[in-house]
Amino acid sequence: MKSKLLALLGGVLFSGTAMAGGYQVNLASQRQIGMGHTGTGIETGTSSIFFNPGAMSFIRENGVTIGASALFSKIAYSPLESNTVTQADNDMGTPFQAYGAYKVNDKLAVGLGVYTPFGSGVTWGDQWTGRFGLEDISLRAIFVQPTVSYKISDKIGVGVGLTVATGSVNLKRVLPVQNQDGTEGGIELDGGAKTGFGFNAGVFFQPTEKLSIGVNYRSKVELEVEEGDVMFSNIPAAARGNFPEGTQFGATLPLPATLSVGIGYKVNEQLTLAADVSHVGWSEYESLRFDFTQPVGGSNVSESARNYDDAFIYRIGGEYQVNDKLALRAGAYLDQTPVQDGYLTPETPDADSRGLSAGIGYSISDNFSIDASFLYINKKERTDTAEFSRGVPGTFKSVAYIPGIGLNFKF
Repeated sequence: MKSKLLALLGGVLFSGTAMAGGYQVNLASQRQIGMGHTGTGIETGTSSIFFNPGAMSFIRENGVTIGASALFSKIAYSPLESNTVTQADNDMGTPFQAYGAYKVNDKLAVGLGVYTPFGSGVTWGDQWTGRFGLEDISLRAIFVQPTVSYKISDKIGVGVGLTVATGSVNLKRVLPVQNQDGTEGGIELDGGAKTGFGFNAGVFFQPTEKLSIGVNYRSKVELEVEEGDVMFSNIPAAARGNFPEGTQFGATLPLPATLSVGIGYKVNEQLTLAADVSHVGWSEYESLRFDFTQPVGGSNVSESARNYDDAFIYRIGGEYQVNDKLALRAGAYLDQTPVQDGYLTPETPDADSRGLSAGIGYSISDNFSIDASFLYINKKERTDTAEFSRGVPGTFKSVAYIPGIGLNFKF
């Protein structure tokens, strides 16, 4: 089955969904993507706002960075004891980042970041086996982070940023009711989230010119939807009492905390190596629950267990400065899945992820440079059996190709 799913995924245009563990999107900087998305233990310029605010006080120049990735991914599904394969038909994802940092003086720096650390989008359609569980889902989250960083000494910097989050969710699934012509009913949930708050704090330590160490903590943020719209379609007359028009819903989704420890080592003037380990608090995500203002299908609540486990991400990367203008980068990582056996669901058909990346940086002038990155993600094939599955029993396989580009301005 593995070869069949891989053959399908290798022969189609890939489109976008979240490809990190759970619904996390680890695409916060084009330079750092090229280095395996390491960055906690090194000074990364303006993107230190995300990776380690403590390192922002070590920047040498003021700067602005804007960048984006084109996330092309595909998910294939095969039912148990079947040779049929269904492929999700997803749109291209476009996670982005924008950072600005300004040195007030030799010790103090301030900055602002706007980035997309969480999100997901999967489109299965209304004909596949699991259509009663999910037809389509879209989750979006945008973080805005004003940040301040202070260099305590020539070797230690600390920083903190307030994260202000907003987002939206849209979910569709087929209902097990039919009109006289055989058309199945449908339900769509659509809502914008209230503003959520958290923080991003970091400490950066550079004991020698070659060695640097960092610790970063990004807190949990809860996105809460109130008075979201519930819309029904193709409901037969006899069943309309169970699916009342004008119904609204509420839901809360945790965006988990991440604790990262990183180290950087400057081998020589040209070569820099980096490694990060991150712990993601996915255990906060216990269930997916929707509360309705009117009974839907006879109940005011729709809830399904998720029971995610905390997970680790391991990253390595490097950058080689060929000359004053050109830098070459490469990296790799292993992202553990938080999804336990038996909880594999079509909105997050997750598995352990292996990522390989490469990138280049090119300075066009003293004040302007371009970063380009390419990331390949391969999730392990994973099967949930009918006996233990709380989702859609069967085998899932996911891969992704993610090119990206960033522009850097110094002043």
